[in-house]
Amino acid sequence: MTDSVAEEIKPNAPAMGKGTALPPEEIDRLTDDIIAALKTVYDPEIPSDIYELGLIYRVDIADDRQITIDMTLTAPGCPVAGEMPGWVENAVSTVPGVAGVTVNMTFDPPWDQSRMSDEARVALDMW
Repeated sequence: MTDSVAEEIKPNAPAMGKGTALPPEEIDRLTDDIIAALKTVYDPEIPSDIYELGLIYRVDIADDRQITIDMTLTAPGCPVAGEMPGWVENAVSTVPGVAGVTVNMTFDPPWDQSRMSDEARVALDMW
């Protein structure tokens, strides 16, 4: 976000760390493509993607194009807890220009429904 342009902050939007050596237009392209890849990953029990659910807490794009993602689950006992990080890693690894992906699972802070986007709320009828 620049000082001169105020952007709408969405509850599901993760913190985006950005490397300084890459050109801004490449950062923007990678960011858009990474978000699109994240939107292909669904929790099998919830008909909304993990990005719109607000399960992605942070995406960091390093100068060497290594991507680090901090994410959570809707509950620590989620049946796909062991598989979901691999799904995320595989999806983001397909983005052109990505050198590698590390997915860190965290439950701090715990996920709650306030992180969901309006799109997820509509899909889940949670108004």
